Amino acid sequence: MSERYGCFNEIDPNNYCEHMCLSFKPSSVPIKQRWRNNGLSADFLGDYLTTFFPKDNEQPDSAKKQAIVRDAATYIANELLENAMKYCDENGNIPNSIDLTLLPDQLIFTEINGISAGQKTEFKAFIKELESSDPDELFMKRLEASAESDSASGLGYLTMINDYQAELGWQFDDINDACKVTTQVVIKI
Repeated sequence: MSERYGCFNEIDPNNYCEHMCLSFKPSSVPIKQRWRNNGLSADFLGDYLTTFFPKDNEQPDSAKKQAIVRDAATYIANELLENAMKYCDENGNIPNSIDLTLLPDQLIFTEINGISAGQKTEFKAFIKELESSDPDELFMKRLEASAESDSASGLGYLTMINDYQAELGWQFDDINDACKVTTQVVIKI
């Protein structure tokens, strides 16, 4: 049974311009080593995406748009990859993956990872708080709380909403004793 929250949409493969997927098995490499690769993977996705927004000397805003798209893609991909590494169920068989889908007017990031039942409960509580709160106020509240403890902050998701006007959605699928969580982030381009 799937549970969905936020703005979660099926992607029609007939409607997208480009699509790229990176996938990692959580237990194949120690987390510290994988953590170093997150930034490289996010930069790669951002750089790859810019090839679809070439600079045009006759269009002065083209370089600015390319930089904005790269910055957004790199930030969002890095946050999603970090969350996947931090909160994945390393003992599960669900690989971590991030997909980048380019549509004519939007970018869709889809990140998948496995989590434990306890993580699922905490994550769903955060999502419910996010859905019922003002994102700016919740950002300040979470910023203050994260300064006082090492608890999960949600600041990355809130930054996506506040700085990139992202729409976020989640799908939870129970698979045997594990839970596959799919996070979707959509930004307009």
